[in-house]
Amino acid sequence: MGFAQDRTTPVVNTRSGPIRGVTEDGLAVFRGVPYAAPPVGPLRWRPAHPHPGWSGTLDATEYGPGSPQAVREGDPVLGGHGAPPFDEDCLTLNIWTPGTDDAHRPVLVWIHGGAFISGSGAMPNYSGETFARNGDLVVVNLNYRLGPLGLLSFAPEGGDGCGNLWLTDQLAALRWVRDNIAAFGGDPGSVTVAGQSAGALSTAALAGHAGDRLFRRAILQSVPLAMPLATPAESLARTAAFMEIVGVKDEDELRTLPWPRLVGATAGLLAETMEWGHWTAPFMPALDSGTAPRQPVLNLLDGPGADIDVLVGWTREESAFTFALGEAYVSATKEQVLRRARDSFGDGAAEAYAAYEAARPGARPVDVLVDLSTDELFRKPTLAFAEERAVRGRPVWAYEFAFPTPAHDGRLGAPHCLDLPFVFDNFDNWSHAPFLAGMDTRIRDGLARAVHAAWIAFVRTGDPNHPAMPRWDRYDRPSRTTMRFDTVTQAVPHLTPH
Repeated sequence: MGFAQDRTTPVVNTRSGPIRGVTEDGLAVFRGVPYAAPPVGPLRWRPAHPHPGWSGTLDATEYGPGSPQAVREGDPVLGGHGAPPFDEDCLTLNIWTPGTDDAHRPVLVWIHGGAFISGSGAMPNYSGETFARNGDLVVVNLNYRLGPLGLLSFAPEGGDGCGNLWLTDQLAALRWVRDNIAAFGGDPGSVTVAGQSAGALSTAALAGHAGDRLFRRAILQSVPLAMPLATPAESLARTAAFMEIVGVKDEDELRTLPWPRLVGATAGLLAETMEWGHWTAPFMPALDSGTAPRQPVLNLLDGPGADIDVLVGWTREESAFTFALGEAYVSATKEQVLRRARDSFGDGAAEAYAAYEAARPGARPVDVLVDLSTDELFRKPTLAFAEERAVRGRPVWAYEFAFPTPAHDGRLGAPHCLDLPFVFDNFDNWSHAPFLAGMDTRIRDGLARAVHAAWIAFVRTGDPNHPAMPRWDRYDRPSRTTMRFDTVTQAVPHLTPH
C-alpha cells in the first residue's frame, strides 16, 4: 500500500536520543526504533540489555530487520509469514500516532504470532495505521527473538541461561513504551497488549510482570492455553537435541555458528518433535524462575495480572489451519483419527468420535480431527479460563470468530488467523493470503468494521461495546455470554467449556 508523504518531519526525543520519523496520510510513523541493545556477539543468548543510546538524530523511517527465520513460500493459508531482511540485530519497534503531542491517547501494543519461529513487526498485515487513525490510538508493534536465538535454554534455572529470551525482549519493549510513549502522544497508564497465537501466549506471560504496571488490558486471540510451558528439564533436553542436529558439542561451539545455520537446523528439530494429529512447535517457552515461574494463564487468574481487563476468543475451526489441507490428514482414515482421539479421551475415544461426527453432518475423519483439536487446544481451555475469571469477578469478554472463508472449496471454515484481517480491517495488506479468496466483500467489510470497532472500544475503555454491534455482556456464570462474529453477529449464551 502506498502512502502520501507530507512535508513535515516529526522528531521526538526518547530516553536513548532523538529520532526522526515520517508523516504518512496524517499519521506520524516511526520505524525501526531500537528498544534494547543488539543481541549479538557476547549478548547472543543473553536477556535483553538496555540500549546504550546514540548521538545525533536517529533516522526512524525504515523498518528494522526481522528476527532470523525460515521463509515459508507458497503457504496455502497465509501465503507466507515473514520476509527478509533478517538479522540478529532485530530488537526494534514501530510506532503509529495521530500526533506527537500531549493528548495522552490510549496505547495498543501488538505482539505477532508465528509459533515463536516466524513473523515480524514489519509485515504489512500488522501495520498500526488503521487502529491509529480509526481509534485515535498510539500503536506499537515489535520484533523479538525467535526460534533458536530466542528460545534455547542453557541453564536449569533462571539467570542468563534462561529459555525465555523472547520474553525478556518483549518486557524490554514494554518498559520502553512505559518510559517513552508520552512523547508520542500516548498515555503510559492506558496500555493494552494484544496478540494472536504465540503473541497471545506472550501476552499472558507478560501479565506475570503486571506488578511493573506495564499494561492494564489484554487481548488474547487464539491463545493455545492447553500448550503448557516446558519444564526446565524439557527445555534443556530440546536444546541438547538441537545441538546434536547442528553437530556441535556444547554452547561455546554453538555460539560460533552464523545464524543461517541455526535457522536451517530448525526444520530438523521440527521433524523430531512432530506427532501425527497434534499441533507441535520446534521451540517452546519454558518455566523459569526469573521470567515465567508459572503457566501463563495463571497470571490472569490469581497472579499479578488478575486485575487486567481481558478480551479473549478463538476461531471456530482453528485447527483447520494445520490439518484441513495437508494430504496426510485429508486422506486420514477413521482409525487414524480414533488413535489420535485416544490420546485425549482414552477408552472414550470412540464415543467422542461419534459425538464430533454427529455434530457436523457429513463429517470426514479430517473434520473430526479439526474439531477435536480445536476444542482441545483453544475452545475448551479458553472457555474454562473465562469461567474461572468470572468466578473470581474479574472482567472478561469472550468471542468466537465463526465467519467461514469460501477459499479451498470451504474446507477451512474459520481457521486460525482468519480473524486477523478483520481485527485490523486492512484487507489490502493481506492480498497475498489465499485464505481470503472468494469472500463477499460487502459482508466481509461490514463484519470487519464491527470487529475492528470492538477492539478499539476495548482499548479505549476496557469495554468492547459500540453502537454498530449487538450488546456484548461480560462473560459470567449465569449467562456465559459469548459474542459470535459471523454473517450475522450475535451474543450467544450457554457455550459451556465441557
